[in-house]
Amino acid sequence: MPERALIIVPTYNEAVNLPHIVPQALAQDPRLEVLVVDDNSPDGTGRMADEMARTNPRVYALHREGKLGLGTAYIAGFKWALERGYDYIFEMDADFQHDPAHLKDFLTAIQDADVVLGSRYLDGKVTIVNWPMGRLMLSYFANVYARWFTGLRIWDLTGGFKCFRRRVLEAIDLSAVGSNGYAFQIEMSVRAWRKGFKLREIPIVFVDRAEGQSKMNRAIVREAVWKVPRLRLMAWFGRI
Repeated sequence: MPERALIIVPTYNEAVNLPHIVPQALAQDPRLEVLVVDDNSPDGTGRMADEMARTNPRVYALHREGKLGLGTAYIAGFKWALERGYDYIFEMDADFQHDPAHLKDFLTAIQDADVVLGSRYLDGKVTIVNWPMGRLMLSYFANVYARWFTGLRIWDLTGGFKCFRRRVLEAIDLSAVGSNGYAFQIEMSVRAWRKGFKLREIPIVFVDRAEGQSKMNRAIVREAVWKVPRLRLMAWFGRI
């Protein structure tokens, strides 16, 4: 049977971006399909996802009761994908910060890896466009902090443009993953690494969103600050 790849796109108030990003993603490769995981968006994103699913057999919609967080949206999407036998499972934002044109690069790179991470800082080179300096420095040093605590030598541990082989998600106890924002991305990579899977980074160009509102907030930063040392303790005690 041909390989199948699912792009999980969590949404909350992305009605402006969704009808544009989904067709662009699907155009990159015929194996790609899209699952929109919507958190009951007040702007009608969920209804838009339903309409796209009705008219395109490569699009699906999963609805949740409210704004429950990025990490739990991905976990719901991962479980949905595993139940339906997809070979590769992607994480991708709906706001064009993740350029769909990179999807082809991920599909090539995953042939020689178990997890592929889109890196904004590969080999120390910053490939971010239009971010204010304060946010750039916060993100860069968050990755330095995460590398130091976890021991995982990945340049961009907080990035959310990723591709997993299904065997990686099958090996991870998804019910035990308790993070949501930056920390969720770090935790998934650390869990995959501790299971012995091969992680690979590829360069991406990351462009700040042009439409809609950023979901970044102080709670996401605080979660990462205390969750990262906790991951190291969990590794020491063999709980990852």
